[in-house]
Amino acid sequence: MKLKTNILSISLFLSFNLFAQDPNLHIYLCFGQSNMEGQGIIENEDLDVDERFMVFQAKDCPNLGTTKETWYIAVPPNCHCYSKLSPADHFGKIMVAELSNNITVGIINVSVGGCDIRLFDKDIYVDYVYPWLLDKVESYDGSPYHYLINLAQLAQQDGVIKGILLHQGEANSGDQNWPYYVQKIYNDMLTDLYLDMEDVPLLAGEMLSEPNNCCADMNSIV
Repeated sequence: MKLKTNILSISLFLSFNLFAQDPNLHIYLCFGQSNMEGQGIIENEDLDVDERFMVFQAKDCPNLGTTKETWYIAVPPNCHCYSKLSPADHFGKIMVAELSNNITVGIINVSVGGCDIRLFDKDIYVDYVYPWLLDKVESYDGSPYHYLINLAQLAQQDGVIKGILLHQGEANSGDQNWPYYVQKIYNDMLTDLYLDMEDVPLLAGEMLSEPNNCCADMNSIV
């Protein structure tokens, strides 16, 4: 009996050390549509990235020399292999500039340009896989939500999830139920990743607020 207990103790010790989290690796999950995916022009200054700002690669990108489920310095693009600059890029740069030098910021970006927010609802997403989104959705194994959760679970072995970033709204412009859709997705993420709302906030970006912008009125809903 004592031998079995010792074996169990050793096994648990090895397991905890094999998947030890670094509390100084702060991870942020990023999702949404085109802006979060990356629509900004990548300029030379954007390629200068502090080594404390990392991305957990979402896809195999031969053109970038990157492999999914691997950490890299977060040189854009950081979503699809041929996407552009996203809000997540500037978020990470500002965070590492403001935080102490022992903190590393990591992002995971799973976004689909042009999608309804309900594409990330794990219970009804199949109804929102529109034909023009099919290639990107298939690249996420058919479900962007589950793909993001799987990446997040792997990344949790390395660091601690500190927040969730959302930029979406154009495809749902004017929909008063948008906050309820988002709340459900956020709750599902917290549950599936064993996170606490008090520790892991959801940060939602606004639409361009210029008067002639198609979706400026969405900001009151966001």
